[in-house]
Amino acid sequence: MHRLLLLLILCAAGATQAAGQSVEPSVFRALNAAQSAQQQGDYAAARRALDAAEAKAGSLEQALLWRSRGYLAWAEGQNAKAIEWLDQAVRSAKLDAELLAGERLNLARLNLLEHRYAQVIALLAAQQATADEEQLQMLVQAYQGLGQPAKALPLAERYVQANPQAGDSWLQFLVAVNADLKRYPAAERWQRQLLARQPDQAQGWRQLAALQQLGGSHDKALATLRSAYRKGLRFSESELDSLVLLAGAAQQPWQGAKLLEGMLEQGLLPRTAAREERLGLLWWQARERTAAAQVFRALAVRSGSPKHWLNLAQLELEQARWQAGLDALAKAERAGAERSKVRAWRRWAEGELSFEREKRVASAG
Repeated sequence: MHRLLLLLILCAAGATQAAGQSVEPSVFRALNAAQSAQQQGDYAAARRALDAAEAKAGSLEQALLWRSRGYLAWAEGQNAKAIEWLDQAVRSAKLDAELLAGERLNLARLNLLEHRYAQVIALLAAQQATADEEQLQMLVQAYQGLGQPAKALPLAERYVQANPQAGDSWLQFLVAVNADLKRYPAAERWQRQLLARQPDQAQGWRQLAALQQLGGSHDKALATLRSAYRKGLRFSESELDSLVLLAGAAQQPWQGAKLLEGMLEQGLLPRTAAREERLGLLWWQARERTAAAQVFRALAVRSGSPKHWLNLAQLELEQARWQAGLDALAKAERAGAERSKVRAWRRWAEGELSFEREKRVASAG
């Protein structure tokens, strides 16, 4: 990489003759002497040659000297100084169109090295329509550096659409940025393209399922996991558990409950008390209290846990199933639940049950 950069610097520094511009002979000789010394690694001699040259203010010769000083500073690793010199050359308005385009590109490269992202965009944005892969990559990186991924996205999409064989890194970028922007269908579309290239990588299938889950499609996520299993791919339990946790973090408890229920029913995950409890809590968070009560009832019967009986009691009471709630409270108390909690729930349930009975008597009368 270092040799490639050095070659780039030397080729750019020696482009004066190709530019077709007429240069005052003494300056021309100084530029050639500086280039020759720079190619031999004698930076001191190159600097002396440039310092000895004289040019009129506002002339082409002055711009070319600034340019050569910029490439000399770049070769010496003085990027900030190189930016100053090249910027002056670019702003001089003395370079022809072909030379100017090259200097703007090199100035953008230098600014990117120094994390000066706004300057990179200022130099390259006007040529976005005709930008090549390197220029698009620089613009994408600059927009990311400025925390503006939404502006980088269409550039990356344009490149990939025009170049179907673009590297995986482009597709990975499109997946990540679309997901960050909550554009899950678009992220899923690009992830499918990645998966088509690497169909035997379990990680790609798991990522596709995660994107589908985040997009609210638990059924598609489950189908993706089943497809991976049919291909002989396997996921760790922690990887599958993380997909369920992802739904909770995305405030999609119903989707998470459906996905977990499907994985348990189809044997993708082994049933454990912890997963059953998580399923019940997800249904509860989704306000599917009947489904949550079924889960906690089965758990309470198997475990005898006071916590499970208390959860069941609260779920029954939230559905105004007063007697069922009182029965569960009694079992929670016998199992060792905190009595103050049991008494508080019981007082409320008995009060509501008594009120309902009075209403029925009054209605009958």
